[in-house]
Amino acid sequence: MTPISQVSGRAYPFGRKNVDTDVIIPAQWLKTVTREGLGQGCLESVKAEPGNVFTDPEYAGSPLLIAGDNFGCGSSREHAAWALLDMGVTCVIAPSFSDIFSGNAFKNGILTVVLPQEAIDRLMEVAKTDPISVDLENQSVTTPFQDRFLFEIDPFRKHCLLGGLDEVGLTLAQDREISAYEGKAREALPFLASPVLHAA
Repeated sequence: MTPISQVSGRAYPFGRKNVDTDVIIPAQWLKTVTREGLGQGCLESVKAEPGNVFTDPEYAGSPLLIAGDNFGCGSSREHAAWALLDMGVTCVIAPSFSDIFSGNAFKNGILTVVLPQEAIDRLMEVAKTDPISVDLENQSVTTPFQDRFLFEIDPFRKHCLLGGLDEVGLTLAQDREISAYEGKAREALPFLASPVLHAA
């Protein structure tokens, strides 16, 4: 997982409420066996709407997405996080998120930032013309106009995102302790390391 410290750049000023995972990545895209290419199907129905921000060249490659309340509601498909990542989005800012989506996003290296609606409204305006910066270390969202919004995040999630640690990474970080334990276990219980012979 790629570590996240700061995410800066243009942001998609989306702002729509109750965007479910079927809108983020429609069911017909779930047949794939790889994560690559899901960005093409990400928000497919929204991209078909005239004047949408996702097909506007001005926002192409934006790493930030500003959404409305209850973003990521609906089914628990992890493909929603994969699709956003494949589209280049590494941070979503909204007033609230579905718990399951928020968990999937975190496990795949997407920072979800919760801010009050007033802050979202201001960021929606700024995003139309200027970049936005998210600083995970200092837990702040800033604009070129001296706006500064602080956000809360679970300390464990912050640690993992800053270090780029998923479940495998967290386990590997304990390699020394695991190896020491296994060494002691082999000494104390040598029969556990012996091959087991089964009767034919």
